[in-house]
Amino acid sequence: MTTAYVFPGQGSQFVGMGLEQAQHRPIVKGIFARADAALGFPLSQRCWYGPEAELSDTINTQPAIFTHSVAMYEMVRLSGEIEAPAFVAGHSLGELSALCAAGALAFEDGVRLARERGRLMKEAGERAPGSMAAVIGLDADALRDACEAASQQHTPGVVVANDNSPGQIVISGGKEAVATASAIAKAKGAKRVVPLNVSIASHSPLMADIADDFARIVEATPIAPAAVPVVANTSARPISHPDDIRAELAAQLTSPVRWVESVRFMHAQGVTHFVELGPKDVLCGLIRRIVEGVETRAIG
Repeated sequence: MTTAYVFPGQGSQFVGMGLEQAQHRPIVKGIFARADAALGFPLSQRCWYGPEAELSDTINTQPAIFTHSVAMYEMVRLSGEIEAPAFVAGHSLGELSALCAAGALAFEDGVRLARERGRLMKEAGERAPGSMAAVIGLDADALRDACEAASQQHTPGVVVANDNSPGQIVISGGKEAVATASAIAKAKGAKRVVPLNVSIASHSPLMADIADDFARIVEATPIAPAAVPVVANTSARPISHPDDIRAELAAQLTSPVRWVESVRFMHAQGVTHFVELGPKDVLCGLIRRIVEGVETRAIG
């Protein structure tokens, strides 16, 4: 098999996501209804009609993207039009969607886990606001050096959070440290530094104070062996055992998303067709910059 299914993370949401499909595909409408029932409030209405400010609140964004992504997966699975995947992978939050598609997480458990992840991350951001920035045109080693230098000057420090594609890397941490690392990156030759409109420093040490709480929630969540290998964010290698999945979900809060390595690993295993399931097509764009000559398709 030569196909991998990939699932996006936070930032891909938009008001109206899933509405058209829900109007024409009963399976999609049913998935959104199951999310509403599991969470006890109309998440579907946030997704379809907004307001945008509420949808973009991470406590809503995370279960919303999870629900939309799984709905698109179920739509594709039932259609039988696309080859079953050799691997699945998700970017950050998208790892929950990938685990659900792989059969490791029941949908209701997954959407509640996404909601709790969003709640805890929001609380961490309120206690210790941080920032993130996308650095364009600087290699990873030079950027890591910039982060280390900035972290020596400021506490909390800053780290590489998302290795998204060659030439596009996101850094995350304390506001002052991110600003200093951004200035150092520019001095080292970065073409551009784009501050992200967030107050939550994802995949950084600022998430450490919620890691234990989230690990306890994960421990209480039923997890089955994955029927399809899930390429993990923290290792860029496939996992399937429940113990490895639990460890991955807890560790990825404070660990970088190794997306470049994940895509290259799947490609090296023979994957030539990547199908993105979820809102927008961000991952398709990244994948085309990571490996040449592959087919990408976004559904949703």
